[in-house]
Amino acid sequence: MRAAWIGLGVMGYPMAGHLVTRGSVDMTVYNRTGAKAAKWVETFKGRAAVTPAAAAKDADVVFACVGNDDDLRQVTIGSDGAFNSMKPGALFIDHTTASASVARELHAAAKARGLGFVDAPVSGGQAGAENGMLTVMCGGDEADYARAEPLIVHFSKMRKLLGPAGSGQLAKMCNQIAIAGLVQGLAEAVNFGMKAGLDMEAVVDVISKGAAGSWQMENRHKTMIAGKFDFGFAADWMRKDLGICLDESRRNGAPLPVTALVDQFYAEVQKLGGGRWDTSSLIARFQNLDKK
Repeated sequence: MRAAWIGLGVMGYPMAGHLVTRGSVDMTVYNRTGAKAAKWVETFKGRAAVTPAAAAKDADVVFACVGNDDDLRQVTIGSDGAFNSMKPGALFIDHTTASASVARELHAAAKARGLGFVDAPVSGGQAGAENGMLTVMCGGDEADYARAEPLIVHFSKMRKLLGPAGSGQLAKMCNQIAIAGLVQGLAEAVNFGMKAGLDMEAVVDVISKGAAGSWQMENRHKTMIAGKFDFGFAADWMRKDLGICLDESRRNGAPLPVTALVDQFYAEVQKLGGGRWDTSSLIARFQNLDKK
């Protein structure tokens, strides 16, 4: 199978690699920074293209994992976008975390060109991408998903079609809403325990085995205790995602009071210079308040 991959960030880079190493896909890649594409080709073979359209030409399936709605429009329906060169019947699978509205827009644009389209945002972070253990939330037509799933399986532990176009993005919003509250609760608990003089490693070892246990507790309590936030999903990206959630909530009328509050807490982290810190950096707010 001939494939193209657009966007080789911390997620896309290893995901595209799994398609080659596990799926034996003949891959052409495009990345805005050409050096990153050249490095990927050196590691995984394949080819690098100078535009999304050049990468997508003759491909049976095109994947994308870029930054936001505007980036996604540019690499699909822009002047050098993939939709301009994809052959009829080809499939576009979008792993970007974006809005449901842009997913529906691009689904319609793809169908008008005789293309398939699946919105398929992912959860699991950089480690999940590198280990090929992501969760993939999909929206689109059943026939398109049936073609996408045998490929998505190469970098995921869970994947599911959740409804028509945009449903994958809406599910990812649910994911981020749930995570926001969990991380804030964990930050408060860890800060509280440290203030109380507890050995928080010992405390987490106990409470993580009970009703308070979560992936966030297991994987992020150590960074909170150590005050080291140099890996994982960045606060800047989380604010982008929460902004999408809040925009959608204004459209559908679902109140998100905790999400809105945590979004502002991440804004405070950004003001501390922590835009690239991982999401566990919410605890840094308390450390900053202690200094005042």
